[in-house]
Amino acid sequence: MGRPLRIEYPGAFYHVTARGNERRSIFESDKDYTRFTGYFESATEKYGARIHCFCLMSNHYHLLLETPRGNLHMILHHINTGYTNYFNARRRRVGHLFQGRYHAILVDKDSYGLELSRYIHLNPWRARLASDPFGYPWSSCST
Repeated sequence: MGRPLRIEYPGAFYHVTARGNERRSIFESDKDYTRFTGYFESATEKYGARIHCFCLMSNHYHLLLETPRGNLHMILHHINTGYTNYFNARRRRVGHLFQGRYHAILVDKDSYGLELSRYIHLNPWRARLASDPFGYPWSSCST
């Protein structure tokens, strides 16, 4: 059985997550986190992505992402492939960085957007990585 098709259309909102292969770390230094967020900026410029909020954990990430052009697959290909190439080159490794496909759940921004933003920003606090979500440096909550 083939993979289900992704629903993509202009103006759609998604909760996107991706996890490290074998639940391993995908960020091992501050430079890695910074580099990953740099792909947000280039995805915005090149594909029109709107990243409303994000949280980067050591072995996965969460995004609340809007696609004004209906091009989710292009945006995530740019972010995930670009970052994987950087990560592998920096560590002289080959192979997959992420476990399977990214997960993208279509969400209604009006009824679920605020709740999803809370969920994303509270991740470090729930994982006991920060005593205060505003103090966690790799989240849009701190910016």
